[in-house]
Amino acid sequence: MPAPAPKLYLATPFVFEPTPFADALARVLDAAEIACVRLRLRGATEEELRFAADALRPVCHAREVAMVLSDDWRSAQATGADGVHFELGANAQVEARQALGDDAIIGVSCGASRHQAMLAGERGADYVAFGPVGPTPNGAPEDRADRALFEWWQETMEPPVVAEGGLTPEIARALVGAADFVTVGAAVWRHPDGPIAGVRAIAEAVVAEAAA
Repeated sequence: MPAPAPKLYLATPFVFEPTPFADALARVLDAAEIACVRLRLRGATEEELRFAADALRPVCHAREVAMVLSDDWRSAQATGADGVHFELGANAQVEARQALGDDAIIGVSCGASRHQAMLAGERGADYVAFGPVGPTPNGAPEDRADRALFEWWQETMEPPVVAEGGLTPEIARALVGAADFVTVGAAVWRHPDGPIAGVRAIAEAVVAEAAA
């Protein structure tokens, strides 16, 4: 049987103005099938993060798309977000689960580390993320997560696995059958033809590969 196409996982830019960005996000979610949105706002205060969450959550929930916050599980709890994604490791994972409950989504970025991924899985992560899978400004080629890592996870553990960092349509195609989700983020928001075109390019690539 053909491998299923990975679902799209949308990460926000690191810097944006919440009110106008909410409109842009709505257009992207209406144009492509997105499984989850990760809100990340670098350098934001707690108040700014919660304001952004309150602006984006209704946009996501109106379309039955989950929204998780990066790292700050307390703000996720306060704003009614669906969970938290730990981009800086999983040290607070157990505490977050106890506070947010069993129904909350908890994901963990693990770089290319099997050890970190196993720890996250043992602590009850709903998914783990490996990456970068492609070129990034600060990443070295030897630090990238390759297809073999995703295949190892699929053979070893049950929680879904997400590909993130430096994703291109070509890399997304190469991960069909190995990754359950692919993260579309910074490159999509900077796409020369706009974010809708960027998201659709990845979506079309994985669908075409899955059908091949």
